Amino acid sequence: MAEQDPRLAVYPGTFDPLTRGHVSLISRGLKVFDRIVLGVAKSTPKKTCFTLDERVEMAREVFLDEPRIIVEPFDGLLIDYVLGRGAGAILRGLRAVSDFEYEFQMALMNRRLSRDVQTVFLMTDYKWMYLSSTIVKEVALHGGNVKGLVPEPVLLKLNAKYATLNGDC
Repeated sequence: MAEQDPRLAVYPGTFDPLTRGHVSLISRGLKVFDRIVLGVAKSTPKKTCFTLDERVEMAREVFLDEPRIIVEPFDGLLIDYVLGRGAGAILRGLRAVSDFEYEFQMALMNRRLSRDVQTVFLMTDYKWMYLSSTIVKEVALHGGNVKGLVPEPVLLKLNAKYATLNGDC
């Protein structure tokens, strides 16, 4: 197992799709950490629209010019991935009080599994408090305009995906 680097954080999620809220949180996270690994989860209870490879590719496109962000897929327990990466922290975002209970439970479980890894919560910018990948997908599915809610590379792939889906993800 790698030695834990307190200046390296893993920001895990499905990122289906990556939104401006995610990007904002990562930008703010870079003020706290030297590097952030955007860990794109393979296993998820959520039904995804994009494949794991598509989600990783979109995130890499978005952060192409930011060398402090590493985008890679992961599978299995988050804490195992974080420890294997040598990260000292898990970065998580909170939009509202409703996010807190779930995130708190996950942080406590990760803490039980490894006391060497800290969970750091950052509040989402007010501008993005209502935004979620689920809402973006729902609006796009019904032909709504999501421009400005997702980065441009994601918007292009989202529009192409929904143009061929005929109402199903």
